[in-house]
Amino acid sequence: MSARTTAMIKQFYERRKQLQAQGVKNELSVREAFKELLSNAAESKKWTLVVEQRVEGTRNVPDGTLRDGMTFPRGYWEAKDSDDDLEAEIAKKLGKGYPSSNIIFENTQRAVLIQSGQRMGDFDLEHGEQIATLLDRFLGYTEPNIVGFEAAVNKFKETTPELATGLRTLIQEAHKDNKLFQLAYGSFYALCQTTLNPNISRDAVDEMLIQHLLTERLMRTVFDNPDFVSRNAIAVEIERVIAALTSKSFSREKFIGQLSYFYEAIEAAAKTLTRFSEKQHFIKKVRCSTVFVRLGIRGYQTSRWHGCISSCQSTSLEIAHYCSDMSSAVESCPIRLLENAA
Repeated sequence: MSARTTAMIKQFYERRKQLQAQGVKNELSVREAFKELLSNAAESKKWTLVVEQRVEGTRNVPDGTLRDGMTFPRGYWEAKDSDDDLEAEIAKKLGKGYPSSNIIFENTQRAVLIQSGQRMGDFDLEHGEQIATLLDRFLGYTEPNIVGFEAAVNKFKETTPELATGLRTLIQEAHKDNKLFQLAYGSFYALCQTTLNPNISRDAVDEMLIQHLLTERLMRTVFDNPDFVSRNAIAVEIERVIAALTSKSFSREKFIGQLSYFYEAIEAAAKTLTRFSEKQHFIKKVRCSTVFVRLGIRGYQTSRWHGCISSCQSTSLEIAHYCSDMSSAVESCPIRLLENAA
């Protein structure tokens, strides 16, 4: 057991003793000791404990939800009164549909860990070693879909930076000898000058095309909105430019097919997110991740926010992939410039 874990457990016992000295037995009060323990332990994983957040689509409200930096729910916690029949409470909560992917049920004396719907351990909270084991197993668990997502991101970073370079080369060639592309691009460039920034560069607009090719599928699938492109004015224009780009030898389907494993893993992981705000934050994180930084996708400049992709007067993020009004924005992705990336 590490010194940090030992200190956290000692603090848990001290806090619990303080509450017991006050004769506290109700759930809202006794849960404070374990809440502090769990919150402190989660810091090592950079997870955040969110108290009493309803599981979207249900009436279930766990006492705590642990979320990682991508906003994925990585675990849950449910506290009960000291005098409650813990087994009966577990059965009742699971019967109501409480998540059983990775959840701790505890009553300050005893805890039960359930993972992937299976009971994985019964822990006596009077013993520090058992608390440490409980925390290790709880915080060390990763759902299969998230494992797949992390593996896909790592593989993508390692093997596909050349895709953006290839797209840039293709676009540069189309500027020279593809008349359909030149006409469509000219109209789109004028639109960008009008709606985004009168001084926007052609290189920045080229980057927009690359970003759209790489992320349009995610915007459709994560937000479950197949009509996204047709409902967004700038996205419609980008699609026209891309259609002209593919009028010769470039196959969009073949290109995107190279990334199927990556998209499928992201989409599977995103299914754990039910709240619109969670999906918004997830897309932002994915697009601002080192995946796109390493691809050299630098974003483009607006007149009011350096290195930002999109904002929108619309209140629906799913149609806010590329819009112009920064003041009423629903943020889609401020992408850090490559040279400024950590």
